[in-house]
Amino acid sequence: MFVFRQAERQAGNNGGSMSQTLKERLTDFLVKNVVTREQLDTALEIQRKKGGSLGDILLEQEFVTERKLMAGLSEYLGLPPIDLAKIKVPAEIIDLIPRNLAVFYQIIPISRVGNVLTVAMADPLNVLATDDLKVVTGLQIQPVISNSKDIQQAIDNYYASTTEIQDIIKEVPISEVEIEREEEEINISELIEQTDKAPVIRIVNLILYQGIKNKASDIHIEPYERQLRLRYRIDGVLFESSPPPKHMHAAIVSRIKILSKLDIAERRMPQDGRFRIRMEEKDVDFRVSIMPTSFGEKVVLRILDKSSLSMDLEKIGLTGHSLQIFQKTIQAPYGMILITGPTGSGKTTTLYSALDSINKPGVNIITIEDPVEYQFAGMNQVAVRPEVGLTFANGLRSILRQDPDVVMVGEIRDKETAKIAIQAALTGHLVFSTLHTNDASGAVSRLQDMGIEPFLISSSLLMVVAQRLVRKICPFCKRQIEVPEAALARIGYTPDKDKPAVFYKGAGCKRCKDVGYKGRLGLFEVLEINKDIQNLIIEKTTAERIKTQAVKNGMHTLRDAGLEKAREGKTTIEEIIRVTARE
Repeated sequence: MFVFRQAERQAGNNGGSMSQTLKERLTDFLVKNVVTREQLDTALEIQRKKGGSLGDILLEQEFVTERKLMAGLSEYLGLPPIDLAKIKVPAEIIDLIPRNLAVFYQIIPISRVGNVLTVAMADPLNVLATDDLKVVTGLQIQPVISNSKDIQQAIDNYYASTTEIQDIIKEVPISEVEIEREEEEINISELIEQTDKAPVIRIVNLILYQGIKNKASDIHIEPYERQLRLRYRIDGVLFESSPPPKHMHAAIVSRIKILSKLDIAERRMPQDGRFRIRMEEKDVDFRVSIMPTSFGEKVVLRILDKSSLSMDLEKIGLTGHSLQIFQKTIQAPYGMILITGPTGSGKTTTLYSALDSINKPGVNIITIEDPVEYQFAGMNQVAVRPEVGLTFANGLRSILRQDPDVVMVGEIRDKETAKIAIQAALTGHLVFSTLHTNDASGAVSRLQDMGIEPFLISSSLLMVVAQRLVRKICPFCKRQIEVPEAALARIGYTPDKDKPAVFYKGAGCKRCKDVGYKGRLGLFEVLEINKDIQNLIIEKTTAERIKTQAVKNGMHTLRDAGLEKAREGKTTIEEIIRVTARE
């Protein structure tokens, strides 16, 4: 947090007793207005051992929100805070400061009165920034404090990327990038020359930048007869964005192919690739899928941003009794652990989180994945390549000759892979994998349908975790609502007489694109395979009976987990019904 680092420097830049007095004054202020003494002592101890900004440590430890910390420091520094979400800045004010300067200094102009320009700054004590602004604008600068994330959001909103795209395409004559007709001969040299032109490069970079800044999981570039369609999948939902014109489609696709080292001349067959870019001091991988359609090639880019990948089991949604069982089971020396759920439900993230928590120098971890989504230090990761015979089954056989302690199989798709994985679990290896089933108990039936004997399943299986992703309520427009008792009864909610139910919903704002949700978290159904469940498996009983017994043993269903998250104000009743409709 910029402003806190500046406050620390201000408190510690004179040395000697004066510096100590200012530092004591700052910490005393924090204890009285922002955090508890115990929290501050913990943060100071972490700072003493690892260094870094005290403000960053307080935020990382979740002792305080950035908004509350900013408000406290604004009082300490005597500068007013401002909530950018509650104001609308006129275009003529935004135009006073160029975008590159706003991004570099993390600032946004707010208003102008006479010769004074009020500017929201993440670092209002930055003298160089205010001096540059005076030179550029010719005005006196009045700084106010705002949240750095809010400023970045405002920059993205006000310095609209759509205008940039329109400015860029003006530099490209239509004749230079006209889409090729199917029957025409493809001139590869001309196509390569087009993709090397700066405007095309800038448009592709801008599309990628928008996806990363909006925390999208996928980017869709879709050709239709007379137009292109550009969409970003954010929190599981697709949002349209202003696209480039149709005549630039061929050059944009070719540019992406060149980045991915694909064949730009091949336009009749699907192609898959990947590339990596460095943006804002972090590496971001893109997985590319190109599919020929009636009006040209559709491109889907999966964004793999490791910096946004949470490895904390609690932060992804595991809590309470379910977390305790999960943490205990992944420490087992051998056996099999399955994560189940539909595509896009976060299974891979959960697997990586589990592996990360047991990734130690004394543990040999080998994974086989299709494809390898994220690279991790200390793990040997293998990508499936069916075209050369490297399938899950064949790869798993080779992995078992590599003296592994822990094996992760990206997905069990057939009987052969299932049999090898179970044999590995029975011979001293801890095996992690995924299945596509609706709930945890359904994994047992799925393995039986593959032809695996019940006694092998009961002997090898340690735990099955079913999961879904729900959207979190946007914290900036969150408000309390009333839910009719009849509606709660229909979804199985049991009221607590001592603690009345309070539910929330997002009203919709600019930060969440008016949908009321921002970010996602997981719902988990953790089935521990104890003696009762083992006996039911051997009896070849139904998944429903296994689930009933597990609930008696204390298992929380996906619906139970969702209702708990709704009671905590993290998601809505509508989201719970959407993702657990079959419960």
